[in-house]
Amino acid sequence: MTIQEEIRGLASERRAVILAHNYTRGEVQDVADYTGDSLELARRAAAVDADVIVFCGVYFMAETAAILNPGKTVLIPDPSAGCPMADMITGAQLRELKAQHPKAKAVCYVNSTAEVKAECDMCVTSGNAERVMATFRPDEEILFVPDRHLGGYISGKLGRTYELWPGYCPTHQSITAGGIAAARALHPGAPVIVHPECAKDVRDSADFALSTGGMCKFARESDASDIIVGTEVGILHRLRLENPEKRFHPVSERTVCPNMKKTTLENLAASLRETKTVVTVPEPIASRARRAVEAMLKIA
Repeated sequence: MTIQEEIRGLASERRAVILAHNYTRGEVQDVADYTGDSLELARRAAAVDADVIVFCGVYFMAETAAILNPGKTVLIPDPSAGCPMADMITGAQLRELKAQHPKAKAVCYVNSTAEVKAECDMCVTSGNAERVMATFRPDEEILFVPDRHLGGYISGKLGRTYELWPGYCPTHQSITAGGIAAARALHPGAPVIVHPECAKDVRDSADFALSTGGMCKFARESDASDIIVGTEVGILHRLRLENPEKRFHPVSERTVCPNMKKTTLENLAASLRETKTVVTVPEPIASRARRAVEAMLKIA
């Protein structure tokens, strides 16, 4: 029996659904029931008909699944798979910021801890941020945490000003405008798509700023035979699988999130076999965070 067969057998035996983020290892994506970006997986987690959810990604994603599915057992194969951006703000820091802006609405990127979500009025993903943020009145004061790049991108698109927390994704921060220029020189005429977590000069150097779900849609619909991709390289596996007739070129092969790569077939199998590691979110944090996430899902 292969390890893939063992995982599928264990998933059936445990009545488990396996969710994998687009940035995880290709072999993990291949064995999952659903692969997607944060928005796609949040929807799956909210609607899942299973006893167990195994989240292949980083810890805040498993927390979100637990928040949306309080009656399910949520597992993460490697609990040390964290998110540096999510760790750049704490609930206490956000409460202090809110005290300085008592009339403001607090909005958090889904890449945040349950404690931070619990302090927010709304949650957004990179795939739905523009649509969700457009529902706020232009005169409302907005605190946007933790990603200054996504917040700056959306505020620019909507012509509004937000109070931005100075957080960022180290993986996307490593992508540079110079790297895009070099990729264009190697692949002349190829459109460049980057993630909105990239810095402004990188987004300005690209043709489109898209979530990973948006990148998959662009790849399906584009007539281009070559596409330059500026995000974590794990997405290339799905892009190539879904579009075998097209060629995808990373801005840099070094754009790797070490935490997203912590899920392996071995620890995924062990997670199912031993029912570990269970992710829980205590009350009242879970209920308060659920309001922010569900407010987003109603709009998105």
